[in-house]
Amino acid sequence: MQEDPGIFVGKGERPVYLLPRLANRHGLIAGATGTGKTVSLQVLAEDFSRRGVPVFMADVKGDLSGISQAGKEHPKLRERAEVIGLDDYSLEAFPVVFWDLFGKKGHRLRATVSEMGPLLLARMLGLNDTQEGVLYAVFKIADDEGMLLLDMKDLRALLTFAGENAKALRLEYGNISGASVGAIQRRLLVLESEGAKQFMGEPALDLFDLMRMGASGYGNVNILAADQLMQTPKLYATFLLWLLSELFEELPEIGDPDKPRLVFFFDEAHLLFKGAPRALIEKIEQVVRLIRSKGVGVYFVTQNPLDIPDTILGQLGNRIQHALRAYTPREQKAVRAAATTFRENPAFNAADAIKELGVGEALVSTLGGKGIPGMVERTLIRPPASRLGPATRAERQAVMDESPFSGRYDQLVDRHSAYEMLKERADNAAQPQAGKKKETPRRSSNRQGVIEAMVKSVVRSLGTSLGRAISRGVLGSILKG
Repeated sequence: MQEDPGIFVGKGERPVYLLPRLANRHGLIAGATGTGKTVSLQVLAEDFSRRGVPVFMADVKGDLSGISQAGKEHPKLRERAEVIGLDDYSLEAFPVVFWDLFGKKGHRLRATVSEMGPLLLARMLGLNDTQEGVLYAVFKIADDEGMLLLDMKDLRALLTFAGENAKALRLEYGNISGASVGAIQRRLLVLESEGAKQFMGEPALDLFDLMRMGASGYGNVNILAADQLMQTPKLYATFLLWLLSELFEELPEIGDPDKPRLVFFFDEAHLLFKGAPRALIEKIEQVVRLIRSKGVGVYFVTQNPLDIPDTILGQLGNRIQHALRAYTPREQKAVRAAATTFRENPAFNAADAIKELGVGEALVSTLGGKGIPGMVERTLIRPPASRLGPATRAERQAVMDESPFSGRYDQLVDRHSAYEMLKERADNAAQPQAGKKKETPRRSSNRQGVIEAMVKSVVRSLGTSLGRAISRGVLGSILKG
């Protein structure tokens, strides 16, 4: 039996393959707009799916939905297949699950406020250090009081409670100024208007639903509708970073498997790092470095390789570099930087080639058998088997109707949580018993916190993602320090 050479990417002077067992060493797909990045992403996603590897990707421009439909015969695609020696080229559709934070073009995606955590919320809200400290204090109060933070109204209610009781809370939680609470509340209003109100809540996403198999043993291609989401880029970047950190937190260590458990494509990757503080970038670097041992491959998709910090760029072993323009000094610097990251091929000059590449052509370097980068090849990328371009509205709806998650995430669940608990306290305080002095509600005991934790553990064991521990730091256990 002939040995599987790997995922066929395309052909230059020789065929270029990506080895599945090294696909969790991460990768980069870069190039200017219109040079073929989307097709490269599409052909990789198709082959991962064929091999039973689930894929997650954001559909920024709206044209990746065509993966759910078989491609159409076209002379240029057939000619490309013949030129690169793709003898078994055939057209086929792939099992797709559509997701959407707004619930319009896919199953609704939600996370609870506690799952998002104070660090990512602070970044999403653009808080300063003092305001971020207040937000951390509010999360700690919720943890100590055994209150679930599930949606925006829970967070708003607890912020109001903390502001009104700042004097009593100061000794244990530090100064909680009214100005900081007010600033956070105003930022929450803006965030809600941008769609975060629909994102925060339950039922929260069960991460293992992103790792299901479709028909014929193919891995599901999970496509996040991001055309509307991209209008609020900070929400987009924060959501994907949360998802990546949750995968790191939840998945067990498996070392280097024969193929990844999941491949995660991070499109418009520059949004993740733009304006991010150094401390956050360092944590992202840690997640990217460590998540490979969980069997997850992360592929950043961006126009310019300079968008990726050097410490992270150095971890991306599999690279597809499409054409770059070189008109401005920064663009020229990007060309030189991209060229120097490849193992040199004496047949051509990489810096010159990057400026000369045609559409559907790329410089490709993948990791070899011992994890060593292969020599860069000027490569014609293989044609996709699925449709180039978007699925129609009717086709998308048909896919959603047949989805195993149809109806599972679409209806909002509003459980008894911080908002309801604080409202009950306020109602009780407003009606003191006759002849008795009104008392300040006492803090819940540690016993209650233990019981709450046990309940959440039982809920998790039943196969849902509800009630995750509030105290867990975002970006996984590596942030707990």
